[in-house]
Amino acid sequence: MKRKIAVIAFGGNAILPKEQRGLQAEQMTNAKKAAALMIHIVKKGYDLIIVHGNGPQVGNLLIQMEEAITKIPPFSLEVCDAMTEGSMGFMLEKAIINELRKNSIDKEVATLITQVIVDKNDPAFANPTKPIGPFYSKYRAQMLVREKKWAMIEDAGRGFRKVVPSPRPIDVVPKKILHDLVHSGNIVIAAGGGGIPIIINGRGLFQGVEAVIDKDYAASLIAREVKADLFIILTNVERVSLNYGTSEEIPLQALDIVEARKHLDEGQFPPGSMGPKIIASIEYIQSGGKEVLITSANHLKAALINRSGTKIISTHKEQ
Repeated sequence: MKRKIAVIAFGGNAILPKEQRGLQAEQMTNAKKAAALMIHIVKKGYDLIIVHGNGPQVGNLLIQMEEAITKIPPFSLEVCDAMTEGSMGFMLEKAIINELRKNSIDKEVATLITQVIVDKNDPAFANPTKPIGPFYSKYRAQMLVREKKWAMIEDAGRGFRKVVPSPRPIDVVPKKILHDLVHSGNIVIAAGGGGIPIIINGRGLFQGVEAVIDKDYAASLIAREVKADLFIILTNVERVSLNYGTSEEIPLQALDIVEARKHLDEGQFPPGSMGPKIIASIEYIQSGGKEVLITSANHLKAALINRSGTKIISTHKEQ
């Protein structure tokens, strides 16, 4: 019998909310809450790939490195991505294993350090837009621009921050191992933070680059690669809405990709919020995917039984 596969994407804020200090104990507790959500999906009969964000975590790591700059040489962003893939993967993996044991479910969990290939000619490299890491004084920022050729932007009243490009992912490494793991019935944590960005250089070799890959795009790519039956995107709202945040807000229970594209073109889903999630959903469905579910963590259990969330499908005739 063909295995059912789900891919779920959620942000790094799920493990480290803004209002928390970032203590290890806090993040462990949050990982337990995330693991309990994952078990709902497993109980619905799905094998699972988990793609998490790492924005708060990698930001804190970069701040630590800046504070220790006179004592320990800092690592580049892509190495920090690898470090948070490992640390967050461990926290989630342990929490999920414990939830499986509590529920007498016989599955194994694996964290896969995942490299994600981007095009070295992606236009994003000419226009870095993603701020990361600490705030710098004007003097320190100018020095880093001179010495490291970093791009910097000023944040009024708080100082200067490094900005990096956000290219689109085009392939994952190791793809076959990821495919084999999930198709063997394992739960896989992969492409943490959107994955470690790499390019193929002029000699045909992998080369790390300092960039940020949107985790929803990376999760969509993985869902397409493994031919997932369900693609879940967790966000901070119960449903996708038109006219979001206004008195004329309209929550959407379901929409097809033609409607989704139309609303996207009309500016209903801004680039900095729902836009990437809708684009990732459309690309998954257009590549043969069956169904996308967008909802919040609090409503995931209800959404899995069609009582909450927004469902995106190919056409309404499929309902």
